[in-house]
Amino acid sequence: MPRAPFDIAGKTILAGTSQTVHLPVSILPDHTPVTLSVQVHHGKRAGPTMFVSAAVHGDEVIGVEIVRRLLRAPQLSALRGTLLVVPIVNAFGFLNRSRYLPDRRDLNRCFPGHRSGSLGARLAHIFLHDVVLRCDTGIDLHSAAIHRTNLPQIRISPGDPATRAMAIAFGTPVVLQSSLRAGSLRAEAAERGTSVLLYEAGEGLRFDELAVRAGVAGILRVMRSLGMLPAKGIAKARVAPYMCKSSSWVRAPAGGLLRTFRAEGETVEKGETLACVSDPFGEVETDIISPSSGILIGRAILPVVNEGDAVFHLAQLSPEAAEDTVEGLALQLETDPLFDEDEII
Repeated sequence: MPRAPFDIAGKTILAGTSQTVHLPVSILPDHTPVTLSVQVHHGKRAGPTMFVSAAVHGDEVIGVEIVRRLLRAPQLSALRGTLLVVPIVNAFGFLNRSRYLPDRRDLNRCFPGHRSGSLGARLAHIFLHDVVLRCDTGIDLHSAAIHRTNLPQIRISPGDPATRAMAIAFGTPVVLQSSLRAGSLRAEAAERGTSVLLYEAGEGLRFDELAVRAGVAGILRVMRSLGMLPAKGIAKARVAPYMCKSSSWVRAPAGGLLRTFRAEGETVEKGETLACVSDPFGEVETDIISPSSGILIGRAILPVVNEGDAVFHLAQLSPEAAEDTVEGLALQLETDPLFDEDEII
């Protein structure tokens, strides 16, 4: 018996086909319409329904590139179930190269939203009800804020075995337990029964090739683990990720010029010198010392800091952490035939 079609916003997508649907959001002051564009891939055979979204924060363009490459993956031709892909959730911020909405609200603090609320509330309501809650699970793609960079990592909520299994299948160097924040997409979706992985990697307004490859490979691995894609051409991660239960920021003890000695992805010991802050004359230098052992999962990239600025994001490691996790996964991404340059450019 043929699979039933998928209906969204008055459009009908037949099994074995794909279609891009534009959900009306608002009209700009110059009367230009703004939509939430969703590409629906409705497989011939039954399976889970999953969404992949990017640019909830408008300056996090790395997720948009991950989505672009994902949609070109030949494996999608064998899709089981249904995949909903939203390359740009926050079109307002994306066009303005800004993290925020025009009224300076953070869209990821506007959920569940409201159909007659603020611009952010209206957009959150549309995205949540027309896309997210139509799905069994989803992957939301993010990067660090501007002037910072993140090691590829997955954020999951504590005590959720479903997202933990998906996170391990994704294959980032780090899986970090992170509490749900009120008003966030992840928190609202979890409360309503949709499990969401949050992928963090790279820098705002920049592409990072390793982070992009890790994102594409990870999404395909998760889809494989859920039975949405066949195993052929999708290699499992060869190295287990670091499982981290907590993290904290190491801050600048003084203002000045920053010289960093360690990078994201490196493991450090308590008492190790991570960076140095100097005054412009070079007469006073203050070291930034690691307060504990762990792995650096993010850092500031601007060479000028104020006292108290967050410089390094340090995650605590589990006792059984493998020393070659980051290097092993990076090598796999470089050599995986899925990422031939002819296929991705």
